[in-house]
Amino acid sequence: MGTTAIDKRPGSGAGRGGLRQAQAWLHTWCGLWFSWLLYAVFLTGTLAVFQEAISHWMTPEHHAEEAAQEAAQAAAQATGQASSRGQRLAWGAAFMEKYHQGAEMWEIWPTDAKGGGELKVFWFDKQREYADAELDTATGEPMAADHHGVGRATEGGNHFVDFHYQLHAGQAGLWVVGVAGMAMLVALISGVITHKRIFQDFFTFRARKGQRSWLDAHNAVAVLTLPFQLMIAYTGIAISAMSFMPAGIWSQYGMEPAARQTYAAELGDPGKPPRSGQAMAVPDLEPFAARGQALMGQPVRAVVVDHPGDAAARVGIYGWNSDADANKRLSPNTGMAMFSAASGELLQLRMPGQAEGGGASLAQSVMGGLHMVKFGGWPMKWVYFLCGLAGTAMMATGAILFVVKRRSKHLGEFGSATAAVYRLIEGLNVAAIAGLGVACMGYFWANRLVPLGIAHRVEWELGVFFGLWFAALLHGLLRAPAKAWLEQMALLAALCLLLPVLNAVTVGDHWPAQLLRGDWESAGVELGAWAFGLAAAWACRVLWRRRALVADKAASSTNNVQVGA
Repeated sequence: MGTTAIDKRPGSGAGRGGLRQAQAWLHTWCGLWFSWLLYAVFLTGTLAVFQEAISHWMTPEHHAEEAAQEAAQAAAQATGQASSRGQRLAWGAAFMEKYHQGAEMWEIWPTDAKGGGELKVFWFDKQREYADAELDTATGEPMAADHHGVGRATEGGNHFVDFHYQLHAGQAGLWVVGVAGMAMLVALISGVITHKRIFQDFFTFRARKGQRSWLDAHNAVAVLTLPFQLMIAYTGIAISAMSFMPAGIWSQYGMEPAARQTYAAELGDPGKPPRSGQAMAVPDLEPFAARGQALMGQPVRAVVVDHPGDAAARVGIYGWNSDADANKRLSPNTGMAMFSAASGELLQLRMPGQAEGGGASLAQSVMGGLHMVKFGGWPMKWVYFLCGLAGTAMMATGAILFVVKRRSKHLGEFGSATAAVYRLIEGLNVAAIAGLGVACMGYFWANRLVPLGIAHRVEWELGVFFGLWFAALLHGLLRAPAKAWLEQMALLAALCLLLPVLNAVTVGDHWPAQLLRGDWESAGVELGAWAFGLAAAWACRVLWRRRALVADKAASSTNNVQVGA
């Protein structure tokens, strides 16, 4: 790229002018090039706060089944016919002994936190993939794969979780998001340095002032949630630190693909012995479960047997976090008690909230709890949700501000290609902001419209999400920006406002009935869709009025020219 006239002016680049001018350049360009990705990460991460509620809404066939199971469990417990935890553990061990005797690990989930629920077993298959089976809680026999009936295969809220930290692209996506997180920290810090009156501007908003209004909005949402934005960006990087800085692991464990697994196993399970080669039957697991529960003070979530059938076998008891305990602790770690299967000796005890590996591991666990809001219950989830929306708005207003500012003052950063680059940025703004909203709501619509029995149904739902987003990009690049904004916002409003109607037509459910039966998760999803739909409709109204105003000014200018002629 050749030198342009703008390059010769003082303060026009990172290396020109004083510190504040350099930071302003850094804030503008670092923020712009990463704003589209960060907007996507923040929006999907904000939706991921209510991952469980979204998954609940997206699996409507299970609602009646869950209610029936709870009623059956209550009746069985009332009549004394419910199977005990000891019986369930014995059934789980017998199943594993019969079908997976050579597995290096047995994992049995005997009950839920209330002492009922499903009986599940897990193991590693020959490809070292996690495999599982569900057993009948009345007989201990394996349940058929389709015993839950015809449900809908879906990622549910997990889609937003996976996308926001790895873009559904595995390790490569994790790195891309990590780089974007670093760019966000740079943009936040440089933004604080750049704005002399940042806190004063927080209390100032001038409506209908064009560029000034966008800057006021950007400053307000940024300052309001600045501590949250810094925390969420830093903890997001920190919890994946070993992926970003693996040199320490390589120096101790080598660079083989299995090195990270070995490191993780030793960090979370120090001193795990190898097999002894001496055969020994797996003992009764209930006494270990009872001792572990007493020691760690939590109900038993899982019983894990390492090296089953060997004299070196160990029995690990893992607890359930109660809501009250989880709400008070930043570390989400549960309690754990590890015993020797041969002698019954207590080998290791981790109390709830603690971590193996010392203070560094505990710090990383706390950062994970902070980032994924594992504490504070529903009030804290709402705080994160609202702060996440503010962060999303910060990204959006910053990207829009760049374009609005340059409409009135052309800086020519890209020489003769500047106009084309600005047009590309406008199209990317439309697709990243309005288009992503359309894609997210399209994902909800796909959950109701994609046939239940179709093969690869999960991929179909994800395909709708990415397909709509790509279509929004093409639309934003091919249509005039004003028309593209209006049309995509109108589509977003329609998808949001009509989602409860779609649900009522396809599954016969609606939010008044959800509220009456106490299904706040499903009702919350639909009422939330309405709230977003109303916001999008309001944006459409503003865009329509602005478009009409521009048309009136153009017509008036044309009439004046004709009169003057």
